[in-house]
Amino acid sequence: MGAKTGKEYIDRVDQAKANVWINGKQVTGKISEHNAFKGVMQSQAELYDLQHIREKREYMTYTSPSSGERVGTSFIQPRTKDDLVIRRKMMQEWAVYTGGMMGRSPDYINVGIMAYGAAADMFGMQEAQYKENMIRYYEYCRENDLSLTHTLIQPQVNRGVSASKLNDPYIAARIKEKTDDGVVIKGARLLATQGGITDEIMVFPSTLLKQGEEENPYAYAFSIPNNTPGLKFICRESFDYGKSSFDHPLGSRFEEMDTIVVFDDVVVPWDRVFALGDVNICNQAYNESNAVVHMTHQVVSKNIAKTEFVLGILELMAETINISQYQHIQEKISEVIIALETLKAYVAASEANAKLDKWGIMTPDFAPLNAARNYFPKIYPRFTEIMQLMGASGLMAIPSEEDFQSELRPDLDKYLQSANGDAFNRVKLYRLAWDVCMSAFGSRQTLYERFFFGDPVRMASALYSGYDKQKYVDRVKEFLERSEELQKTR
Repeated sequence: MGAKTGKEYIDRVDQAKANVWINGKQVTGKISEHNAFKGVMQSQAELYDLQHIREKREYMTYTSPSSGERVGTSFIQPRTKDDLVIRRKMMQEWAVYTGGMMGRSPDYINVGIMAYGAAADMFGMQEAQYKENMIRYYEYCRENDLSLTHTLIQPQVNRGVSASKLNDPYIAARIKEKTDDGVVIKGARLLATQGGITDEIMVFPSTLLKQGEEENPYAYAFSIPNNTPGLKFICRESFDYGKSSFDHPLGSRFEEMDTIVVFDDVVVPWDRVFALGDVNICNQAYNESNAVVHMTHQVVSKNIAKTEFVLGILELMAETINISQYQHIQEKISEVIIALETLKAYVAASEANAKLDKWGIMTPDFAPLNAARNYFPKIYPRFTEIMQLMGASGLMAIPSEEDFQSELRPDLDKYLQSANGDAFNRVKLYRLAWDVCMSAFGSRQTLYERFFFGDPVRMASALYSGYDKQKYVDRVKEFLERSEELQKTR
C-alpha cells in the first residue's frame, strides 16, 4: 500500500468503528463526522496528504526495502546521520503545519515502533516468536502507514501501593489468562491520546515493574486494532466546542482527545504479543531499544516548531498594538528566542554526535535530548505566561465571529482596530493567542507539556542518576591535588 492519503486515513478509521464513548454516549456512525473528532481527523488527514505533494515527496517518504513502495519517512531505520536529518525534516514539516500543537501526530509512535523493530532480538530473549512478531509488526505498520495511539499509565487509585495490592486486582489492566487464541487482558489503562481515531493501539509498560514474581501479570507488550472486541475508549470532555476556526483556531483543528482505555476480556492474538510476564524485558524495552531516544528526537523537533509558532504570535501581537519598542516587551520575547535557539542547539548536538547503536541504527546522542525533555516542561508554561502578560485585557476583548457578522460590526471596527490594521484581523490574532494560553485547549496543552514524559521530579532524578558526572568530579579532585602540590613548592 505505501504512504496513505488523508482520505484513506479517514476511511479506515470510519470503517473500523472502534468502541468510543463520549458524554455518556457511544459514538455511532462515522467518527470523522462527530463534532468532537472531525476537526482533528481532518487535520491529521492533511498531514498524510503532505506526503504526496510532489516537491515534498523525496523527504516525506522513502522507498521501502521490502515492497519498493514509497512509505512514510517516520518509519525509516536510519543508518546514517543524513537519514536522521531527512527524518527530522519530515517530522518538522508536520509540526510546522500544526504549529506544534499536535503532540501525538503519527510520527511520534512510528519512530518508537521503528526502534522496537530494529531491537527485535531483545524481545526474542524471552521467546523466539516474540522477535518474529515484532519484526513483522514493524513492517506491517510501515507498509500500511498505520496510525497508532498508545497507553502507558495505570489508573491513579492509590499510588501508595502497587496495582496488585489494590482491592480489585483488575483495576489496572493485567493478564487474566492464556488461551489457544491468545492472552486475555482485563482492566484499564490511561491515557491514550487520539484513542479511537487511529488504526491501532500500542500497549507497552512505561514505568519500572517490581521484580520478585516468577511471572508478573502487569508485564506485557502488544499491539492490537482499535476495534478489537472488548476494547473501549472513554473520552474526556471535548475542547472542540464546534466553533469556527476564527473563534477557536486551535481547538477546532487540533483537539486530539485523551481517553481511558478499558480492556474487558480482550483477547490479544499470539502473533501480536511482544513480551509477556517478563519484568526484565518490559523494564528494559524503552531504553535498551533506544525507542526513548528516537521518540525524544521527534518530540524536541516538534517543540522547536511549537516555540517558533509561539514566537511568531508574540511578535505579531507586539506589532499589532505597537509595543515592540518597549524594553520589557523585548525582554519577554527574548526569553522565547533564547529557548528556541537552545532547543535547536540540543537537536543539532544530538545529530552531530549520533552513533550506530548495537542494533545497527544511527541513534542521536541522548544527553542533549534528555536535557531538552527536562527543559521544555519548565519553559513552556512561561511561554503562556508571557502571552498573558503581553495580551492583558486584549485577551478578554475578543468578540466572536458572529459579533462581526452582526449590526455590532461598526462598533467593533472602531474600537478594536489595531495600530496598523483592522479590528477583524486584530481579534483573529488575539483569539489565537487566547487559544494558546487561556482556553481549555490551551490549558490542556500546558498540562500536557508539563507531564509529556512523566513526572518532572522523577525525570530529573533519572537524568541525575544516569548522567556521567564522575569525570567532572575527578577533574575537580585533580585540581585540588594539584593545588596542594603547588603549595608545597612555594
